[in-house]
Amino acid sequence: MVVQFSLPLPPSINSQYVTVGNRRVLSREAQTFKRQVKRHLAMLQQRDTISEQFLALAQKGYLALFLDFYFETPLRRDLDGGLKITQDSICTSLGINDNRVVDIHLVKRIDPLHPRLEVELEALSDWQFEHDRKVLIK
Repeated sequence: MVVQFSLPLPPSINSQYVTVGNRRVLSREAQTFKRQVKRHLAMLQQRDTISEQFLALAQKGYLALFLDFYFETPLRRDLDGGLKITQDSICTSLGINDNRVVDIHLVKRIDPLHPRLEVELEALSDWQFEHDRKVLIK
């Protein structure tokens, strides 16, 4: 099962954390991104774009993430800098442990007029971890 949606670009890795006292904490920008993802995914669930069947399969099975980052310029940001916050935000919002993510594809694209993140999530009922060994969900 596959669902597709768009999100705003996550903050760059350099903007995701700030130091408060002796601790590193999420920046306001990162917290805002996480809230935006949560609200957007809740809306998609209400519209049944993300169905209960998809959620049940993703929570019991495995998940593949396909992320197309559309940046304003080709060289200002690293491709992988937004991966972890995006993965955490999506999985937390859907009630899925991110250890269920078994496949990730990242693509850097350029769209100076409409920077964004295009997401495709695929819920997998099985996944092959080793040669000739298949893990099935019961």
